[in-house]
Parts: sequence; C-alpha cells; structure tokens
Amino acid sequence: MASASGICCKSINLHAVTQTSGSTSISFTQTLPHGSQVSPFNSSSESLINKASDFRSLKDVQISARLIEVFLDLAKDNTSKNLETCGVLGASLEGRTYYVINIIVPKQESAINSCQALNEEEIFSIQNQQSLFPIGWIHTHPSQSCFMSSVDLHTQYSYQVMVPEAVGIVVAPNDNSRSYGAFRLTDPVGMRILKECQEKGFHPHPEPADGTPIYEDCCHIYTNPNLRLEVCDLR
Repeated sequence: MASASGICCKSINLHAVTQTSGSTSISFTQTLPHGSQVSPFNSSSESLINKASDFRSLKDVQISARLIEVFLDLAKDNTSKNLETCGVLGASLEGRTYYVINIIVPKQESAINSCQALNEEEIFSIQNQQSLFPIGWIHTHPSQSCFMSSVDLHTQYSYQVMVPEAVGIVVAPNDNSRSYGAFRLTDPVGMRILKECQEKGFHPHPEPADGTPIYEDCCHIYTNPNLRLEVCDLR
C-alpha cells in the first residue's frame, strides 16, 4: 500500500464509481443543476432536541449529500461482521463555511462497540498536504442505536477542543428509528465535563445539575448536492 505522502487522487463521476488496482484514494465529484439548495443534515425535529448551545457563533459545515452512502459502502465489510468503522473528516474553509471535501479512513482496530485509529501520523500528513481542517469524524454503530457513547464523547472532545464547529457523525444502519445523526458536546457544560474526566473505556459521566445535556444534535451542518468528496482509504 502506498504511504500517506504518496497517495494519488482520482476524479470520477459519482454515478459510475470505479477504482484502479492499487489505488488508495478516490475523488468523488457530482454535477447537478446550478442553484441546487443545501439542506439541514439533521431533520428539523431532531435539530431541536436538547438544543442547549448557541449555534449562532458557529460557522456552518457543509457535507456532500452522498457522504453517508459513500461511508456505508466503505464500511460494508466491517458492518456485515458487526464491527465498527471510523473515518476522519477534512474540510476547507471559505468565509464562514467549512466544506467537508475529504474522508480519511485510517488503519484501525475495529470491535463490536469501538474503533481505534492507528498510525495517526498518516492522517496528519494528508491534512497538512491538503491544508484541511480536522472538522470532525464519522463512525458506524452496526448493532447499536444512533447515539454517542462515553468513549465517543471523549473522541468528540478531542476534535471540538481544536475546532468548535467539529461534528461527530454516527451511522447506525440497523436503527429503525434513526439511522444517522450529527452530534457535538454542549458548550460550555459538556465540554467542561469531558475536560475534567480522566476515566478510560466505557463509563458514566455526571449529569449536569441544571439538566443541560452533555451532547446535542448539530444545527450548523448542511448537505450540499454539488460538493466534491474525496476518499483516502489507508487500510
């Protein structure tokens, strides 16, 4: 497999996806009529659930309308074995909007209820080469519902402390009530709890005295049908 520094990207049409032998990266482009509108990633009802943060100060985040479909395809082998798959989202910044144009699927150790990225220096190398912001992460819950576990919350903290707009996308293909969602820690309450927590593995977090949730649905993330998406699969 090529090293992170030697990855070559290939632009193709989303409707006829192919990958040449030995390629570790694919570039997705989608051409739709001019004027196609962006849409909220979370439904309006979901976005109002536990809304405890002021999102007005956050920049918007736009993702490809095909991101979930593409990631599920990348994860299908693990999903069939009830193993989680994780990826890192890279974005460019234009004005007050982050555009997620890259998914890095790192080498990883997958389990039924967890996924650990390996060789993280490869991730940083790609992000630095392409001047990408680490705008968040995405992972599957093959046999669980769509929520953030205590371990997920610590992962989310590591992104959100760097970029306040960072999102954690959970894809739960077997959850009939909600198959995906984008979440973030509440700020300042959830961020403070995770900053002070020193525990490892799965563990409970204290409930805030004022009833504020530790995490919430994102209201600043939108899908864009015209957005290019590049996949760097390092596995």
